[in-house]
Amino acid sequence: METVDLDVFDIRILRHLGEQGRISVQDLSDQIGLSPTPTARRIRRLEEGGIITGYGARIDEAALGFDVSVFVSVQLDRQVDDALVKFETAIIGFPEVVDCWLMTGDRDYLMRIATTGLRDFEAFLVGKLTKVDGVASIQSSIPIRRVKAGGARTP
Repeated sequence: METVDLDVFDIRILRHLGEQGRISVQDLSDQIGLSPTPTARRIRRLEEGGIITGYGARIDEAALGFDVSVFVSVQLDRQVDDALVKFETAIIGFPEVVDCWLMTGDRDYLMRIATTGLRDFEAFLVGKLTKVDGVASIQSSIPIRRVKAGGARTP
């Protein structure tokens, strides 16, 4: 991926699109103080440079019934390429896992699980996660409330 130099207009574009992904180019250009054509050109350059990777809706999981999140740390019995691939392949197939990171430190993975409740989480834990080959230990933490939420960090 080629490095893209950002100026004040690019940063304004990123911040506005991060908050309002459906804003029209005309409205965006009005808000950042640049005419529509160069605004559209800058958006295209940010997309082609890999800085803007897509557009999507922010979905309220609780409104869909998934009002319990659980953070789960997983340690594998061995951290070799084959074991990582098997674990990641299994996790990708679990809709309950909404985020998953390969970690440094004493745990191999950190995941956020979204469920309809603790019984749903228990069913996921016992029926799916503990059955994944190579899982040595699991630690779960239940958050009390979200303090800050956001998309990507912008300059």
